[in-house]
Amino acid sequence: MPVCRFNLGVALLAVSVTAACDPQVLADKAMRRTAETVVRPVMARELPGNVAEAATQCVLDAASPEETRALARDVGVEAGTLTVQNIRNLATRPTATACFARNGVPPLKG
Repeated sequence: MPVCRFNLGVALLAVSVTAACDPQVLADKAMRRTAETVVRPVMARELPGNVAEAATQCVLDAASPEETRALARDVGVEAGTLTVQNIRNLATRPTATACFARNGVPPLKG
């Protein structure tokens, strides 16, 4: 019986490793990290360090994959007016505001 458990454990580990190597999963993670570099400076304009980081994660959690890709397009440049407005719109979604509350992030001004 222990041999079966071991084999099941090995099989589950193999499935986990395979899922971690899924190209779409890797692409989504890379896109999110790229979008973080766009959202974080916008959040940092109003919020201090760790709070801005938490707010960034909340905003990205509220974004759809398409919205995350749109945010990531501004990588390497300062976020423009439209991008800032999109980030603020994401920050007002119920998912984001609930995340803000859980993480001690105050509502954004104006």
